[in-house]
Amino acid sequence: LPYLIRVIGLEHFGLIAFAQSLAQYFMILTDYGFSLSATRKIALYREEKEKVCAIFSSVMTVKLILATLSFLILIVLVNFIPKFKNDWLVYVLSFGSVIGNTLFPTWYFQGIEKMRYIFALNIIGGIIYIFSIFMFVKTPGDYLFVPFINSFFFLTTGVLGLYVVFRKFRVGFIRQTYGDIRQELKAGWDIFISIVAINAYTTTRVFAVGLLTNNTLTGYYSIGERVANAIQTFPLDSFSQAIFPRLTKIFSRNKKRALRIMRKIQDSTTSTYAIVLPLIFLTAPWITRILCGAAYEEVTVTMRLLLLSVFFVNANAFKVQFLLVGGRSDIYSKLHVIAALVGLPLIFLLINYFSYLGAALSTIMIEAGIFLVTFQILGQGFSLG
Repeated sequence: LPYLIRVIGLEHFGLIAFAQSLAQYFMILTDYGFSLSATRKIALYREEKEKVCAIFSSVMTVKLILATLSFLILIVLVNFIPKFKNDWLVYVLSFGSVIGNTLFPTWYFQGIEKMRYIFALNIIGGIIYIFSIFMFVKTPGDYLFVPFINSFFFLTTGVLGLYVVFRKFRVGFIRQTYGDIRQELKAGWDIFISIVAINAYTTTRVFAVGLLTNNTLTGYYSIGERVANAIQTFPLDSFSQAIFPRLTKIFSRNKKRALRIMRKIQDSTTSTYAIVLPLIFLTAPWITRILCGAAYEEVTVTMRLLLLSVFFVNANAFKVQFLLVGGRSDIYSKLHVIAALVGLPLIFLLINYFSYLGAALSTIMIEAGIFLVTFQILGQGFSLG
């Protein structure tokens, strides 16, 4: 990140961030909630080889169909909308990440609790990515290599992931009927709506800043958000993904024990972030100088504001996940749909008044609201399935 910002400049960095936020929408469509619904099913049936093959085949078939639909939508955008047409190659090159993400079976590895394959494959792809960036990106004019290399990273890990599933775990691909595909679409629908809703007020922030301001301001905001997201997701995201199938199995045998485990994990997580985040808040200007090579106040302020939302998210992470563990995807879906209906117009309204900082302010309000509502749901006799 520091190297890219220095070499290609904030304007090109902001353009690429905007293109990646568009690609993220297509990733949401192709994922269709399978990262949770399919993970849960694989975790429950992983001892039944034939059932696993059927689930894997259905999910991959749906994902490939949705990836094709996504590409057709992209073609329409870059041909008929000036905002996208002017830099069409950046958006097309960024789409490779959507294909790679479609192919990579993260949900399968999570379901069988073999997370080391995700780690190993991402390390391999990451090494390729880093060396390629240093090798090919040396001047501002090389900015097109960035989305190309990023897509190559996703495609490499995606193909290797499928190779491991087919070769190591002997999962066979079974031709699926319309009924099988429809069943998977139905199973993932509530979660898909939830993820669309979640991204309506997460991914949309960078996208909205890009639409309503300019590439440079988008670059400022994007850097601050990337740092905040890294703090929010590492290492919590990997642990959360790993614990989900385990809690699902425990819940199927002992509901109250699963709830007790979740509460202990959540309390520990909240306490840790309550200590760590103030330290990061104080060192934010130093972090900005390391990343950008200069003390950009815009990046520092963005980062500090988003740290507040990071606290609310991580103080609530396992509580929200437990709604899915407990089979209450209906509540999970409604919670995030309501947040999206309130949050999406709030994002555009505050960006319109406060420029890029409006995105950060709206994020704090939305995540604080979700935290309070989830606290109330789990505190008032939440039904254990």
